[in-house]
Amino acid sequence: MNLKVAENETIERVAYVNGELVEESKATISIRDLGLVYGSCVFDTSRTFGGRIFRLQQHINRLFQSLDYVGIHLHLSNTEIIAATEEVVAQNLSILSEGEDYWVTQRVTAGVQQLDGEIKTNNSPTVIIDCIPLPLRSRASFFKHGIEAVVSKRPKIAPDALSPNAKTNNYLNMMLAQQEVQSSSPAGWAVMPDYQGNLAEGAGCNFFVVKDGIVFTPKSDFVLSGVSREVVIELCNNLGVTFRQCSISPEFAMLADEAFFTSTSLCICPVKSLNGRNYPSTIPGPVTSRLTDAFIELAGFDFVKQYLSFSNKGVTGVGL
Repeated sequence: MNLKVAENETIERVAYVNGELVEESKATISIRDLGLVYGSCVFDTSRTFGGRIFRLQQHINRLFQSLDYVGIHLHLSNTEIIAATEEVVAQNLSILSEGEDYWVTQRVTAGVQQLDGEIKTNNSPTVIIDCIPLPLRSRASFFKHGIEAVVSKRPKIAPDALSPNAKTNNYLNMMLAQQEVQSSSPAGWAVMPDYQGNLAEGAGCNFFVVKDGIVFTPKSDFVLSGVSREVVIELCNNLGVTFRQCSISPEFAMLADEAFFTSTSLCICPVKSLNGRNYPSTIPGPVTSRLTDAFIELAGFDFVKQYLSFSNKGVTGVGL
């Protein structure tokens, strides 16, 4: 793959757009792009630890699974997307502030809309790869005090309508749930129920509870099986922690001993309360703490220390 970098020297981040590396302010797509017009787009996001991308191969594998699900046929290989992603990060590392890391995202749309009566143009998918600093300041307090989780009334779209394991660009369902929760609980982080009323997932994250030393999480039939979620399952097996995927009612979750979220940015983060009811354990709870330590060892990077180092450097909040 031949990547061309903009000639002018700048401290502005660069992004990959259809085979070229360009400054973010100069990155453009068509107003007829199907990702914009109809939301026909999939994406995946990884993060860096000390500038190194964590489990990129797994994220790109999932990107291609999402592409297959929505029927977008990408002209680039798995290997080429990985190479382009690594180049984007390499080009942007020098302007990353001290102690920070990146969210790294690949987005692929179905290309440009073909209008009736107009000459057909190249309709290959639009491919964008970019990175932005992680929200370390706005989320730092979560690792000290825990997250206030609130079950939204708005359910997650039923899996028969849209597979939760396809990571599509349309997050409106999740955003409306988060808006609903924050309208009454400004610090709240939404946990969406599935169409049966059991808990599905948090806004942009997976949800776990711990009861009597056993870790529970909703089945992957109803949630996106996040890479960080898979890491926790792997760690439970390695540590001999009993783990179960099952239906979790809000009542069961509220009576648990501890709870935590997993996501690409958070990795693993303690949940303080659910619907205003505090969990009885310390923050983080003993099982959460054990899994967090194992996650840090696996990643070779102390992400908790990283977040806490920004606790006095900016505003706090959910920062979705």
